[in-house]
Amino acid sequence: MSSISVIDVIGIFGVVVFAVSGALAAGRYRMDIIGFILLGTVTAIGGGTMRDLVLGRPVFWVVEPDQLIISIGAAVATFFFFPERLAGTKGIIWSDALGLSAFAVQGAQAALGQGAHAVVAIVMGVMTAVGGGVIRDLLSGHHPFIVRGELYASTALAGALLLVVLVKCGIPAQYAEICGFLVTLLSRGATIIFGIRMGPPGEFITTGKEDDSEPRDRE
Repeated sequence: MSSISVIDVIGIFGVVVFAVSGALAAGRYRMDIIGFILLGTVTAIGGGTMRDLVLGRPVFWVVEPDQLIISIGAAVATFFFFPERLAGTKGIIWSDALGLSAFAVQGAQAALGQGAHAVVAIVMGVMTAVGGGVIRDLLSGHHPFIVRGELYASTALAGALLLVVLVKCGIPAQYAEICGFLVTLLSRGATIIFGIRMGPPGEFITTGKEDDSEPRDRE
């Protein structure tokens, strides 16, 4: 039996937490179990699907459906076992932050494994990280995090960039992956906790409190 690598663990973790964030978004609208599965699954596999299509390689969940099955299971578990109060904005934001961190490094490493240029690998990391969340927010009728003026895609960029730089410098992949994950998570977490937003070009706005703002739900 082959051993499970750090990037495999990070990828599975990302699938689970992104599926949960999608399912929580479904919970805000009191969707049925099919709605939970739909939002949970597209959130978990959407970014990776876009990455694989751009790289011209077989889509990961078509070749090996394990992660598709895991995402469905996570969405179903959320439907039955997660308390309703977690369906609020904070629950979605923090589960999204975890998935963003996992997929930023997983996407970049997948591109490097295909022999992609370093710049392409960084872009694939960002695409993998933000793609599923954008689909989730559009389907659930919310403004995607990426267009709210928050430090969002830029935190994924930081993690993917660090991973690629460390790998190119000869640092073992597993350490580079952990470092990239932590940089994305810490920077995104700081954005959430301190309410950091982009102001006019070159400026930052800090509200000094955890940001759980959300546009009003459609009536």
